[in-house]
Amino acid sequence: MTQWTPASWRNKPAKQLPSYDHAPNLMDIEAELSHLPPLVFAGEARALKSQLADSCMGNAFVLQGGDCAESFSEFSANKIRDTFRALLQMAVVMTFAGSIPVIKMGRMAGQFAKPRSEDMEVRGDVALPSYRGDIVNGFEFDAQSRTPEPTRMLKAYHQSAATLNLLRAFASGGYADLHAVSKWNLEFIAESPQTERYKKLCERIEQALDFMTACGFTKDTVPHVLRQTEFYTCHEALLLPYEQALTRQDSLTGDWYDCSAHFLWVGARTNQNDHAQIEFVRGIQNPLGLKCPPNLEADQLIRIIDTLNPKNEAGRLTLITRMGAGNVFATLPKLLERVQKEGRVVTWVCDPMHGNTQKSSTGYKTRRFDDILSEVRDFFAVHRELGTHPGGLHIEMTGQNVTECTGGISDVTDEDLSARYHTACDPRLNASQALELAFLVADELKTLRKDKKTLLNLAA
Repeated sequence: MTQWTPASWRNKPAKQLPSYDHAPNLMDIEAELSHLPPLVFAGEARALKSQLADSCMGNAFVLQGGDCAESFSEFSANKIRDTFRALLQMAVVMTFAGSIPVIKMGRMAGQFAKPRSEDMEVRGDVALPSYRGDIVNGFEFDAQSRTPEPTRMLKAYHQSAATLNLLRAFASGGYADLHAVSKWNLEFIAESPQTERYKKLCERIEQALDFMTACGFTKDTVPHVLRQTEFYTCHEALLLPYEQALTRQDSLTGDWYDCSAHFLWVGARTNQNDHAQIEFVRGIQNPLGLKCPPNLEADQLIRIIDTLNPKNEAGRLTLITRMGAGNVFATLPKLLERVQKEGRVVTWVCDPMHGNTQKSSTGYKTRRFDDILSEVRDFFAVHRELGTHPGGLHIEMTGQNVTECTGGISDVTDEDLSARYHTACDPRLNASQALELAFLVADELKTLRKDKKTLLNLAA
């Protein structure tokens, strides 16, 4: 294998990268980005890796959630706050039911670039470059908007910096205080059945906090537990000029980190072992993810694992399975069994979104909530059957009151999709659907906890 450098990906075949043929300022933009401050820090990425090592062993659970693709036009403090709040709600439901730490990662502050099925989009007699996310080009269907423009990378950087600033304030400034758990509700789901369930859970948490206070554990004596939370960012390592420009050498260890996010993943369209995206991420020391579609062969997976995690380090690599409802039992066991047989240490995470996209009767790209629930249930069932650890959940969601995925207790129908369909790419769960999904996962984690206790009692 050739020696790695932050630029060695440029010598490999590359998929899903835009053509900047008419952008003479590309090198200037990359140079400017390379001199800007890092968005995240190597020490934060190492802390995340340590926590992910626990999820490999079934001692923590990963929650990754946020936008399909972040938008320049919809950027606002309220939107960031609502998504952060929805993720907090989901995490506290899972933590309380499963008695297990939840590692929270937002698809935020960098999830701008999107892979496309076709390089060109055709409408009538007009063919233009496909929309690849706001960091590359514009959504409007005209030549000027669809021409890839490098200066968009600078705007994405500055929006990411502002987002991270707000997220850090929310996570450490008291907003995440467990004593405020009953105040995290979003107004538009205040009357839903799962909100009643959430309120009852909050009452139990408040009783536990009162007990802890009586024992001397208060938010003043243990603020890092009760008043703060750890929150990380993640996105797909797709637009490599941007990722390379934000890659820095850590002054403490000498290792290279991509300082655009704490966690980077490689998507299903760019997972070729001898291509540019794998080449780039193999050399950075961030914890990594790999999307695993149903057509991924076990031999291919082992080769990629050995490329990305040659030292077999716990916490280094997360495998994010995206099989589709009804396909999990036919596709996931062969990967699980092979990885287990080869002794590779990974975290297994379920992405129930990307294998379940379809077109509605009204012409909108959507996902059926029942399909999402089905894939999650089957993910847990397969792991239970094989004795492996279901390590997490990866979803596209928002704290906004959107109508993009059908079904759920909110009962979004095909006819409702047009009411609040705001995504520029893939459909997201709204906060009500996300909370409903969290309770399903919580029930599964509770069952795992009971099974573990039973085994420990039998062993004793």
